[in-house]
Amino acid sequence: MSATAQSGFNSILGERAAFFWLGCGAISAGILLHLPMLVHAHHMGDNRLVGMPMDPWMYLGMALIALGVPLSCWGALPKHRTPHGDAAGTSYEAHNSTPLTRWHAGVLVVLTLGLVIDVMKPATLGFVLPGMSREYEISQSKAALLPLIALTGTTIGSFVWGLLADVYGRRVSILLSTILFASTAICGAMPSFFWNLVMCFLMGLSAGGMLPVVYTLLAEVMPPRHRSWVLVLVGGTGLIGGYLAASAAAHAFEPDYGWRVLWLQGFPSALLLLALARLIPESPRFLAEQGRTSELARMRERFGIVPRPKVVAPQDAATAHQRHNGLTAALTIAALSWSFVNFGLLLWLPSDLQQRGYSSELASGILASSALLALPTVALAAWLYSRWSSKWTLVGTVVLTLIGLVGALLPASLLSWPPLLVAVIAILIVGTNGMIAVLLPYTAENYPLGVRGRATGLVAGSSKFGGVAVQGFALVGLIPTLGGAALALLVPMTVSTGLIAWAGRETRGRSLRELEA
Repeated sequence: MSATAQSGFNSILGERAAFFWLGCGAISAGILLHLPMLVHAHHMGDNRLVGMPMDPWMYLGMALIALGVPLSCWGALPKHRTPHGDAAGTSYEAHNSTPLTRWHAGVLVVLTLGLVIDVMKPATLGFVLPGMSREYEISQSKAALLPLIALTGTTIGSFVWGLLADVYGRRVSILLSTILFASTAICGAMPSFFWNLVMCFLMGLSAGGMLPVVYTLLAEVMPPRHRSWVLVLVGGTGLIGGYLAASAAAHAFEPDYGWRVLWLQGFPSALLLLALARLIPESPRFLAEQGRTSELARMRERFGIVPRPKVVAPQDAATAHQRHNGLTAALTIAALSWSFVNFGLLLWLPSDLQQRGYSSELASGILASSALLALPTVALAAWLYSRWSSKWTLVGTVVLTLIGLVGALLPASLLSWPPLLVAVIAILIVGTNGMIAVLLPYTAENYPLGVRGRATGLVAGSSKFGGVAVQGFALVGLIPTLGGAALALLVPMTVSTGLIAWAGRETRGRSLRELEA
């Protein structure tokens, strides 16, 4: 990194920037010290570390990482935390007519990368499990502990990092989660299954924070008229990109270097995100509350962020507050329902189809079509969200998913007709893809600055909880049928549809200050 770039980044971090860089250096050195054992295993021809004792370099590497993580975190945190409030004149936002600039484009690239990292880790689990099971010679039920632990980490991480984003700022939260994510890349060098569980939990904990914070920050720096489509498109691109990155890495590296290398890819991706972190702005209201006037001036120049008049709360504020509580319940229920459809019903679908007598090729082919449907679905959702209605686009995607669930409850004699079965599954796939593309952007737009991070974290964590529950069910042998899962999800999905229709607000093109009031 050039001296000019590092100087600019130091001004972002504050007076303790030297400790941040020292900690990052220790983490990097610690990870590199794990590589000799992996190289040795590769030269032996089997890429296996099971049963091998940890060499002194690995112990030194773990010590450096254990020292570097708290040091870099301490260097990144601000020395003083200022509580949120309007006394500092913190109503800052770009005008509706503000055009997108190269700085906006830079933010979109970096935060999309952050979302790719968030999605890539859970997606990698499916590629890691077969090789890990063979190397450690463990049963399928024991191997299921890995996705259970990792997804538990991502769920908890969504809550933790959303809260930290509200307390210390959006950019700091992204930096801290990136630091921890880089340090857990040594998951691929762990000789025992137990240490893989420990490191993968920490990896999930760190990566899980990207999702809520990215949406929160984007909502606060984008001009109102561009905010809606940007949030949906970036979120959808990150979702698709994460799965593509995981599958591409598995295809390119796993045949020659084994499953362990798939965890190590977290190190270079995290370093790339840190190198681009100068492009990540802070929420302008955080800067105003902390008196960081020079950074506010840069925000005005780069993003068109200016002071905006405070919006007076409406006279029916008490009624609006009740409706907002209803909206929180609606979005949480919708996220939980989506997670069970995505991680449960669709995950178990191939085995259910094979039990119905369909070939494995047809079963896998139906799910493979979801990748082809994902991109146009996200693009359509972004267009409807920004051009038609944010609220009713979300309601529409939930209703579409609900229609797919009702279709799954049709008699088995009807569903045995392949065109009808494919149509039902296609509706479910399109509905769930569209639903997750708009659910979190809508959440980020509906909450005030002081709780926006944790509210988005709550919904993001709920959208991952189904993965935890599904793995827990699998451990005890509870794998429901297509109809059984659809029947269980019908009521909560219907409730969330009604609550969003009643309590939801139109956010398209509206100022965040107006929505907060």
